Amino acid sequence: MHLTAFTDISLRIVMRLAVAGPDELLTTRAVAGMLGVPYTHAAKAVARLSELGLVETRRGRGGGLQLTERGRTARVGGVVRTLEGDDDVAGCDDAPPCPLRAACRLRAALREAREAFYTSLDTVTVGSLAAPPTGAVLLSLTARGDAAASSSD
Repeated sequence: MHLTAFTDISLRIVMRLAVAGPDELLTTRAVAGMLGVPYTHAAKAVARLSELGLVETRRGRGGGLQLTERGRTARVGGVVRTLEGDDDVAGCDDAPPCPLRAACRLRAALREAREAFYTSLDTVTVGSLAAPPTGAVLLSLTARGDAAASSSD
């Protein structure tokens, strides 16, 4: 299974926020720069993570992002399920639809495999993703001065 870029960016954001100190507020722009992703993509991910109650956002001077306690203890499988949605792995209903869809056993097998993938991720919390040695690497990230993070606020 391949995660969408949106889910990948979202997971990287919560991982970086998981190692932030209690008084460390990072801006979306700073996180985008650290992770080497476009600001606009990071902003959309932060908005969704905020809707889900995983990230708290504060606007204005002294504002920034923080991982909520719910975000820290969230099961990665649940986060990925929510961000990826329930779309089928195979394009059975694409235009034109697959001629085998009425009697195909592959669709059910792929759904079962996807659920096994999510179930294996349910054993991992967002907080545990930032455990050593990953935490030190996440803390060492610095904002890059490249085009990935230089889009407008």
